[in-house]
Amino acid sequence: MALAAVTRVLETRWGVRLLHWAVVALMVGGLAACVATGANRPPDPRLEGRQSRVPGFTEVAFDVRPAPGTAQSAGPYCALLAETPAQVQRGLMGRRDLAGYDGMVFRFSEDNSLGFYMRDVPVPLTVAWFDASGRFVDSADMATCPDQNCPTYDPAGPYRFALEVLSGGLGRLGVGPGSTIEVGGACKDA
Repeated sequence: MALAAVTRVLETRWGVRLLHWAVVALMVGGLAACVATGANRPPDPRLEGRQSRVPGFTEVAFDVRPAPGTAQSAGPYCALLAETPAQVQRGLMGRRDLAGYDGMVFRFSEDNSLGFYMRDVPVPLTVAWFDASGRFVDSADMATCPDQNCPTYDPAGPYRFALEVLSGGLGRLGVGPGSTIEVGGACKDA
């Protein structure tokens, strides 16, 4: 009975106008919700990665182009991403593994020349540094350091990216003199 009454109202001119305004109001409300949600995103959404299996970090894809004349990389690979000051400071402190990731990529917005240290990192790591265009700068094997007086491992020149892997793991990725790294995009699901 109620459905018949609603149908009779919608068949009138007033009912058609009411339905039209209701549809317009829903569309405007939906558009406003989309804009409001989009406004909560970072200024450059390409830099935002998917949440990782390690709390406090996102993940990012990276690929390595080995030096000419060497075997091609099996990438793309997936890494934890450290790019905020807090993430860079924390790095892999306290972690005994990489939670299934190929490494941790440190991404800086401008050239950097600060060294890395291993305070409270319980496993030995190897780090490689890359310049703004992704060219290999240098690498270092870093020993664990459980106390406050840890050595600093300094690169041979300025860098924009650093890649930390478990000790000795750079060769598996094709990283070394003459190689380049490309960082960005989503990791492929396994």
